[in-house]
Amino acid sequence: MYAIIESCGKQYKVSEGDVVFFEKLGTEEGKKVTFKEVVLVSNDKKVEVGAPYVKGAKVEGKVVEHGKGKKIIVYKYKAKKNYRRTYGHRQPYTKVQITKIALAAEKTAKAEEVAEKPATTKKATTKKATVEA
Repeated sequence: MYAIIESCGKQYKVSEGDVVFFEKLGTEEGKKVTFKEVVLVSNDKKVEVGAPYVKGAKVEGKVVEHGKGKKIIVYKYKAKKNYRRTYGHRQPYTKVQITKIALAAEKTAKAEEVAEKPATTKKATTKKATVEA
């Protein structure tokens, strides 16, 4: 089973047990985090695609650690003007281990209710026509 979730302006394909690096999240290490923006859920039998999100589906994970990525060098200059600047940047990240992918439990509950209820018949209503002279 896998899911595609949306977080931090990006989409990630995750499965149970995966370790994913997200851009920095505001949760502490060791705490649970829940992603409700699930775009697609696929199990062995069928695929559910949301419009834009799958209703009732959620992905749960545990924050493993926070850290910084590899340093990148940014170099700016203007030709013939003796202007040169060098900057470094390390992007912060949050390492999350995916623990559970949950589908909508309400869909199965609604299907059972429909199966238990007997079908009701609607009475036909007739409208009287008005005649204007």
